[in-house]
Amino acid sequence: MAGRWNLLILALYFSLDVVLSDETCENGFIVMDQTCTDHNECAIDEDYPDEVGPCGENADCHNTFGSFYCQCADGFTSSTGALNFKAGTSATCKDVNECLKDKDTCGFDATCFNTIPHYSCICDDGFISTTGVESFHRSDNVSCRDIDECQEASVCGQNAACVNTPGSFHCVCNPGFGLKSGRSNFSGNEEQCEDICVIDKTICGNGTCHREASGHYCACHAGFTNYGNNRSRCTALNCDVFNPMNNLQEKFEFAHDLMMLLEESCLNLTESETPTELDGEDMLMRLLSVIDKLLSSGAFNDNRKVSTFLNTVENTLRLIGAFIEPPGTTRSSTHTELELLIEKGADLPNGAVTLSSKQAQLDIQLETAAGDPSYYPGFTTVFLLSYANLEDSADGFFGGMKPQVNQSFALNSKVVTASVSNRNTSHLEKPVKLTFYHLKQTNESNPTCVFWDASEEGGSWSPRGCKVVESKPEYTVCSCNHLSSFAVLMALYDIEDKFELQLITWVGLSLSLICLLLCILTFSLIRSIKSPRTTIHLHLCISLFIATVIFLAGISRTENRVGCAVVAGLLHFFFLAAFCWMCLEGIQLFRMVVLVFNTNFKTLYMLAGGYGVPAVIVAFSALANARGYGTKRHCWLNLELIWGFFGPACVIIAVNIFFFLITVWKLAQKFSSLNPDLDNLQKIKTFIITAVAQLTLLGTTWIFGCFQFEEGTVIMSYLFTIFGSFQGVMIFVMHCLFSKQVREEYGHILSEFCGPWKKSYSNFSYSQTSKAHASKSSQDTGESRI
Repeated sequence: MAGRWNLLILALYFSLDVVLSDETCENGFIVMDQTCTDHNECAIDEDYPDEVGPCGENADCHNTFGSFYCQCADGFTSSTGALNFKAGTSATCKDVNECLKDKDTCGFDATCFNTIPHYSCICDDGFISTTGVESFHRSDNVSCRDIDECQEASVCGQNAACVNTPGSFHCVCNPGFGLKSGRSNFSGNEEQCEDICVIDKTICGNGTCHREASGHYCACHAGFTNYGNNRSRCTALNCDVFNPMNNLQEKFEFAHDLMMLLEESCLNLTESETPTELDGEDMLMRLLSVIDKLLSSGAFNDNRKVSTFLNTVENTLRLIGAFIEPPGTTRSSTHTELELLIEKGADLPNGAVTLSSKQAQLDIQLETAAGDPSYYPGFTTVFLLSYANLEDSADGFFGGMKPQVNQSFALNSKVVTASVSNRNTSHLEKPVKLTFYHLKQTNESNPTCVFWDASEEGGSWSPRGCKVVESKPEYTVCSCNHLSSFAVLMALYDIEDKFELQLITWVGLSLSLICLLLCILTFSLIRSIKSPRTTIHLHLCISLFIATVIFLAGISRTENRVGCAVVAGLLHFFFLAAFCWMCLEGIQLFRMVVLVFNTNFKTLYMLAGGYGVPAVIVAFSALANARGYGTKRHCWLNLELIWGFFGPACVIIAVNIFFFLITVWKLAQKFSSLNPDLDNLQKIKTFIITAVAQLTLLGTTWIFGCFQFEEGTVIMSYLFTIFGSFQGVMIFVMHCLFSKQVREEYGHILSEFCGPWKKSYSNFSYSQTSKAHASKSSQDTGESRI
């Protein structure tokens, strides 16, 4: 009975002990020996070693006093990014891809492969590790080195050389051998190198291929050449282009010897069994010397000569360029500036190049210059040649242009020749770019890019295939899909013919014709007024009368070029004659008023000065520039020759103004003592009338014509039209109606036909001076009385 009670008491003790321990120990502790002791949550049951711990997979458990924490194993990272985390949270451990994290993990020439939980490095193809292991880690201090495949003697086979490259190799055929596929190299034994003369029957073109130790060479057939480069394709060379008599209607004497030499050298290259190579540098200097002589001799004045000149220069440079050593040369002379680029080699050149001079710049692709690869002759030539004064010869030939209304053209850049060794440049896939620097800087030139088209009416400028890319006052950039000789045109706009100006011109000139005819009859038929000065008046009126008739009848008859030139020449002569008689008028007036000479010019001398001087000027102008007579719109002088008229006219006007000022000064002195009873108003009136008369006769109204070349001169156009058209009327008024002596003669003539006129006329007269006194005064001094 007592034992049972002892057992019951012991069980109750243990129950109380457990209850007491649970209630007194905190989480993470357990009661051991009636004491709260740390509980190791990370402990693994020895009976279950593969059991996942409290932290889950790929994580390590770390016990702490009263608790524990989790860390991802090496090669893993927490999904939350935290280094430590608690068990039971959402955090998991995932693999770290070291190959993405650090691209240089394995170093050079090795590839990184990610594994779980780490990574491995394996050398790339063509490389091996320095220790010989297949895979490694960065911490192993291992690197990859290149494998020299060329150490194996049979890797490329016969007739080929092995070229080792980092991680690989390739094979190159020995000189004189090649691959059927046409490739430049190969790898392994996939192909074999064979005799290039056997596998490529067209490698020499029109020649026979031979192989030697240094490679192959081409022996050209008769009529073909490879320009001294015996490894290049043989191509045809047309020596006829250098025949100085071929297709020429006009010869250049200076160029004859050079053309003969070039033709002889060309024939030697194509026909001789042992051709002599050209001295390219020597021939180039000869060519530039010939061009200087041609351009220094003056303008060609013939579009056929311009075409022949440009074609000869282009063909000659093509031939000479092949014998210039790479990379080319730059030359300049008195009238030329040349840059020549040479590329030689079996491979087709490529890339952009720029050639420039002081006047222009050429941007072109070398593929364009070389041409079709199947016809590549082994060299590429690009040249840019600028001419100093060829624009003088090539200006004015605009038959290929389509001008707008009132539009004309003038060259505003130097002429340049741009060409290449490729002869098929009539339509380029990649256009070339040319930059031209203007001769005249202007914001309103409306530039046009043009080339010289030899097929257009013997040669003219044409815009076909060219367009303006950019234009500034200083330069114009052109894009053209072909090559030739180029320039930039400046569009000029004539002053528009206004109806009002035309009406004033026709009315004024018609009235002037009537008045000039009356003046001619007056000065030639009325004997009482004849004097040296009236003789000058007579021939002045005759010159203006004939010039006016020709102007009205033929100024617009441009349909016949020869007839138009004749009309322009006659107008040039008679208007200059009018100016010369005006000059004689000024000299005679100066002699009478200032020098007070009673002697007069002999009529023969006056005729020589009035008609001989203009005849000489017109003759020299016609010989210097016959094309200057006649324009597209009027039978008058073009801009090149206009100063052949305005030059002498301005000189005469300047001389006459000088005489006029001195004469007016002397006349003012005479007026002050002429009649002391005249009031000041009458003096001023008389002075003004005389001054206007002399100013009109001396031609100063033509000064307004000098301002017709600039834009915005509408006022000057009206002034010149009015004063020029009515000049005959003013001459009649000033020297016939305002002359008392002439009026009296008119009255005397009319009185014979109409009696009442005498009475009316006497009321109109300013004084009662007798006719005899007036006649005597006129004969003594030659002056008209007011």
